[in-house]
Amino acid sequence: MKIDLNSQMLRWAPRLINDLNLDLQEANKISTVIFNEVSTLSTDTRKELILSSPILPKDRIDELLAFQGWMDFASSIKRNPFITRAQVITQNYICFVYLGDALFKALKAALPSPKVTGRCCRFLLNNPVRAFRNAIAHSNWKYLPDFSGIEFWSKKGSDPDEPLVRFEVSQNDLNYWQALARCTAYSAFLALDN
Repeated sequence: MKIDLNSQMLRWAPRLINDLNLDLQEANKISTVIFNEVSTLSTDTRKELILSSPILPKDRIDELLAFQGWMDFASSIKRNPFITRAQVITQNYICFVYLGDALFKALKAALPSPKVTGRCCRFLLNNPVRAFRNAIAHSNWKYLPDFSGIEFWSKKGSDPDEPLVRFEVSQNDLNYWQALARCTAYSAFLALDN
């Protein structure tokens, strides 16, 4: 399965420029930029990234390809609320819990800002995406009444005594977060497996 991530991400270029402070060239070729940044890490740093998990990059890529197959299949079935809900749960888990723990934390440390990869990881690991990830992991979310997005509850910080705060994410913002997570992960895992 060949995936043209740069083309898929073009619709999000204005958001990437605004949210991550990328220039137009970086935003239009974000997958290539991430791939190149990870590819040019030192051998030791690449080895550390690979060894930071017991799961090899090739196996992560296989999982992401299977996930993409599920997403394509689920999207082809219209007006089935059971399939749609399973798709939403799977997509949110993979994009925010699985990939955050499998890659984004280690990648952010290896390629901090001002690197594009570091900016992507920082965005995906900080609020409001971080709060959303925690809400998904701890079952503190539900659909908005009109299904235009998701409302969720999470702590703003890391204090265990802090109360949960209500957040809301529109479907459009969620689509953007998911696209960025998938692009960052595919590009980085492909570079690490190279």
